[in-house]
Amino acid sequence: MRALLQRVTHASVTVDERIVGQIDQGLLILLGVGQDDSEAQIKPMVDKIVHLRIFGDDEGKMNRSLLDINGAALVVSQFTLYADTRRGRRPSFTNAAPPATAEPLVERFKEAISSHGIQVAGGIFGAHMQVSLLNDGPVTIWLDNKDV
Repeated sequence: MRALLQRVTHASVTVDERIVGQIDQGLLILLGVGQDDSEAQIKPMVDKIVHLRIFGDDEGKMNRSLLDINGAALVVSQFTLYADTRRGRRPSFTNAAPPATAEPLVERFKEAISSHGIQVAGGIFGAHMQVSLLNDGPVTIWLDNKDV
């Protein structure tokens, strides 16, 4: 499981010219599910994300977590985080989990974040989505479940 976290002032995801998810201050989480991922990776990944101190305190130092600021999370499924570009010019996505495996794990991931009392919004799995955001900082962090 891979997550690209972007600290945002606000973010939204649109499908067919309709906003299907939006948040104010918090994290935009682009989430990729790999072939070998399972529900076992969700809790450690979510615990890391909600406690990661990447929001400014009163002195502007990154000392506050998503929980500390009462922030929200916008979770967008992103199989392209598993792109393999080592050969040729067209990425391979064979390391990404198939939709039947990935979709329930993405939903469980959102539920796990919500269980911490965090407002969670999301896109529509498998849809063509447009994501809008105002990256705050900018702060962008890459997490891989192998590193959590």
